[in-house]
Amino acid sequence: MLSNLKPPKGAIHSPKRVGRGPGSGHGKTSCRGHKGQKSRTSPDMPTGFEGGQLPLHKRLPKRGFHNPLKKEFAIVNVKDLNRFPAGSVVDEEALRKAGLVKGKWDGIKILGDGELKVPLTVKAHKFSASAIEKIKAANGTVEILPL
Repeated sequence: MLSNLKPPKGAIHSPKRVGRGPGSGHGKTSCRGHKGQKSRTSPDMPTGFEGGQLPLHKRLPKRGFHNPLKKEFAIVNVKDLNRFPAGSVVDEEALRKAGLVKGKWDGIKILGDGELKVPLTVKAHKFSASAIEKIKAANGTVEILPL
């Protein structure tokens, strides 16, 4: 039973009580050694500090290029549009309601993977050539939105 679960014998230790006098074995310096930055009450050192040596994250080479102006698109395949009823308008709001687009994106791109069985009006920022072909083959229409 879950209410009777207990850790195995010897798995739980009482915490080390420091600074309780010389008889405890953890008195005087409270297990911190003598002097130095780490023996003080608040050793304010940043994460990854290596005693003044150039930290590892600065020693490693920087690689590649990050374009701050790159547009990131949410990808939706044509086969995923079959869940909408025939003749409906599929835009960003409808895709978000259906759970096909989540999070923050610069736009939506429709790709041509799969088959479309219902005629739809699809509004998105980008389409692949095969997606346009398949939507039009199903008697649907394509509307390209501005970015």
